[in-house]
Amino acid sequence: MSDLASLFQTAQDEVVKLNDAPDVQTKLKLYALFKQASEGDVSGDRPGALNFVAQAKYDAWAKLKGVSNDGAKQQYIDLVEELKRNDS
Repeated sequence: MSDLASLFQTAQDEVVKLNDAPDVQTKLKLYALFKQASEGDVSGDRPGALNFVAQAKYDAWAKLKGVSNDGAKQQYIDLVEELKRNDS
């Protein structure tokens, strides 16, 4: 396992241990970065208008189109580190 992959896994483990849950926008960003890092660019049709949560997730992920897997992993790690610093 590469160093980046190891740090990415560690960040995934650490984010669930935060004292304060991230706000909704931060959760969406974490979700999108995770999906981009794991699967690459978003695919499939955008969910229907009545499925607000799925639409928000799709849109957040779609904004990362073109970001490399490693780039998304690094952004995810950086965001978790920032959340850890701000965690009370």
